[in-house]
Amino acid sequence: MTSQGARAVGIDIGGTGIKGALVDLEHGELLSDRVKVPTPRGAEPKDVLAAVHLVLERLHVSDADVPLGVAFPAIVKHGRTLSAANVSDRWIDFEAEKFFEDGLGREIHFANDADVAGVAELRFGAAHGQGGLTILTTLGTGIGSALLYDGVLIPNSELGHVARAKHGKDAEAYAAYSAKERENLTWEKWAKRLQWYYGHIEFLFSPDLFVVGGGVSKHADKFLPLLKLKTPIVPAVHRNNAGIIGAAALALHG
Repeated sequence: MTSQGARAVGIDIGGTGIKGALVDLEHGELLSDRVKVPTPRGAEPKDVLAAVHLVLERLHVSDADVPLGVAFPAIVKHGRTLSAANVSDRWIDFEAEKFFEDGLGREIHFANDADVAGVAELRFGAAHGQGGLTILTTLGTGIGSALLYDGVLIPNSELGHVARAKHGKDAEAYAAYSAKERENLTWEKWAKRLQWYYGHIEFLFSPDLFVVGGGVSKHADKFLPLLKLKTPIVPAVHRNNAGIIGAAALALHG
């Protein structure tokens, strides 16, 4: 049985959906059903806040004694969102953490969504106990990244935006899962793009482990065996729940 002090709520805000659950932080597992609502069209701050209120109401965890962590698709520094991915541009240079705390009437822990997924895998998943440098990437609409060195998160790495020389597009425009869907690529053709991406990141950082997250990680057997890298590369354990679990973990432990 999980003690009251080892529980927290995680909210994962994305461009298309806002998900939340109560999390057991002794085992890194969901204690409740996952609640999901659509991200409001345009994703303006006040509308996103209203959607987060709805998720908390459905979870029946409005009690401020339960720690709350929020993951968001932006660079987050000192509580400010400095970018906006698939949400309103009003989030750029916006005091988002204070906005949510004022709107929810409680303290929260607020962080970048890929960083939060990295924390979930670090504490309860594929990167647990791993020394040296682990790079987690989330393959979805874009490519998110988290740098984890000897168990410490180095935030806001944004490795999906490394440039492709002479092509005028960044890595995520070329190699994200959305590119596979948009261009109807086979697993083999997409894997060639991933080979370029992970090979380039491997050259730049010499990591000890790659962890691949995002919804497509459930199909890891279709593409990871096609990659030829010096660095071990494994699928994330928590997949689409990583944002919820990692946000909850940061809320309780920082």
